[in-house]
Amino acid sequence: MPQVSNSNPVDLAGSWEMDYGQSDNIQTKLDTLVRELRRDAERRARSSGSMNQAPGAGMVIGSSGANSGASIIGLAQMSDLITRSPLLRIKQDDERISVKREETFALSCEFHSGEFHTVETPFGTETCGWNAHQLVFRILLPEGLSIQHVMTLGPEGERLNIATTVVSDQVSYPFTLNRVYNRFVPGNSGFRCTQTLTRGRVCTTETAD
Repeated sequence: MPQVSNSNPVDLAGSWEMDYGQSDNIQTKLDTLVRELRRDAERRARSSGSMNQAPGAGMVIGSSGANSGASIIGLAQMSDLITRSPLLRIKQDDERISVKREETFALSCEFHSGEFHTVETPFGTETCGWNAHQLVFRILLPEGLSIQHVMTLGPEGERLNIATTVVSDQVSYPFTLNRVYNRFVPGNSGFRCTQTLTRGRVCTTETAD
């Protein structure tokens, strides 16, 4: 990760809820990844002179090994699982930030001027810090797996984009999902919406505090 000044971090504090309409669709992203892998396999086959079947036919998706169907789907499912939090609560001061994500673990970072902060945990290595106006969290896990979250605040300060990239030694390309969040005031929004597998986006009324 680059060493950059983080003396003027962006203020991300507040409550955020996911905008499902503006966020990436997991199936669309998965289809794009499969197409990229197939094109890459076809290029390699042409360059080696071993391509003797119709383009894309039976290529890339195998039952085991690198770029297998199980590896690709597993990478997409992991990306979806760690980015599906419908609500965020972000607390921030001059020295640290805490991103509490509903339905999963929080992300925390201490600010160190001019460098990223790295912590060794039983699960792997966690690094975080400011890269210009973007807040970056990177987690290096065993067996060639890494997760990176890049948080970018919109120009008006009312929209937050989180680009999460998951990299695995078992798949040639990384998998990136963009989740978009809108700022809201808890108890005053009137509605709370969540995404369900069976009924799509479901909204319920909230009572103001």
